[in-house]
Amino acid sequence: MMKLFNKLFQGDKVIWMVVILLALSSLLAVYSATGTFANTKHHGSNTFVLLSHAAKILVGLGAVYIAHLSKYTYYSRLLWLFFFISIPLLIYTLIGGSNLNEAQRTISVFGLISFQSSDFAKVALIGYIARELTLRQDNIKDFKTAFVPLMLPVLIIVALIFPENFSTAGILFASCMVLLFVGRINMKYLMTFFAIVFVAMTMYILIVMNFATDKGRTGVWVQRIVSYVGSFKDDETRDAAEIAKQENEEDFQIIQSKIAVASGGIIGKGPGRSTQRNFLPHPYSDFVYAIILEEYGLAGGVFILMLYMILLFRAVSIMAARPQSFGGFLAFGLAFMIVMQAMINMGVAVGLLPVTGQPLPMISMGGSSMLMTGFAIGIIISISKDINNKEKGDELTTT
Repeated sequence: MMKLFNKLFQGDKVIWMVVILLALSSLLAVYSATGTFANTKHHGSNTFVLLSHAAKILVGLGAVYIAHLSKYTYYSRLLWLFFFISIPLLIYTLIGGSNLNEAQRTISVFGLISFQSSDFAKVALIGYIARELTLRQDNIKDFKTAFVPLMLPVLIIVALIFPENFSTAGILFASCMVLLFVGRINMKYLMTFFAIVFVAMTMYILIVMNFATDKGRTGVWVQRIVSYVGSFKDDETRDAAEIAKQENEEDFQIIQSKIAVASGGIIGKGPGRSTQRNFLPHPYSDFVYAIILEEYGLAGGVFILMLYMILLFRAVSIMAARPQSFGGFLAFGLAFMIVMQAMINMGVAVGLLPVTGQPLPMISMGGSSMLMTGFAIGIIISISKDINNKEKGDELTTT
């Protein structure tokens, strides 16, 4: 049986275990969190919601399995192609995309299925950057032959995601910056570029907030930050009218999330016993971690946190075994992006960060996120399969 298992599930067994545990945690958390959703959308049928989510989990696990079967060097050209496909997809999303959470983020296919093009673009961009970093290692410190060709695609993709999904654009930009730093890009160029982007974004927000009649998504971002800062005010310094006003606005959800976290204690209320799922908006996606903390307590929350940390640690180990190579850069970049998204989702749930709308990878309910996260983890496992191969070969030629 062990030989059959090792043959079917190749690569890093620890990452496989992390994936399986995340999938099981997703089933438990989402099934519990969708009580109100099932009552309003499916006539109280939690079973229908469970089966629907289980199907999406199977799609994600299928993506992991299929992706891990191929030799990782094949993904060099595939993700390079995906990068160029993602550009028109993101443009189309901005122009004719479907509305999701008051923003145009999804593409609908014949009205039957929909997916977020940004999920596709994230994986594609990390793959593109990993490939180009590998091919340019001989001149990696040069401005014209390394920094500009690597930073330009980052700017294009992030700029196309930014108008409708600020948090995703921010996560992707930060992940690319870290990957470029690991890839030995000149630190002076990175810091200068980061400062320019920060100043430009600040000026953009100030101009829109002061002169634009329709503030669009920028107004939503600013409101979330204002609500976040206001949530730190001592309740004794606020009158009842101010508290009531806030409870009807953006920070209503973070207040309910904090209640869920506080009521969970150390070991939680127990599976299926959440009460805040009836009050929290999107308890099965954006705030699923709050439900986990309420039902499984601090112990359950730390367990989920550790799963993501183990994934990142294993990816760093892969990069250490494949230094300055396509496989190392790709494994680290994909894992860092997944874990960073998870950290932000958790930070929002416990009130450490402003509301962003980021799902918890491999746990939150969502088809395209589950699919692309599974695909990314499958690629990481594919890279891990070759770690024990003593003949590394010349990756610069195979990619």
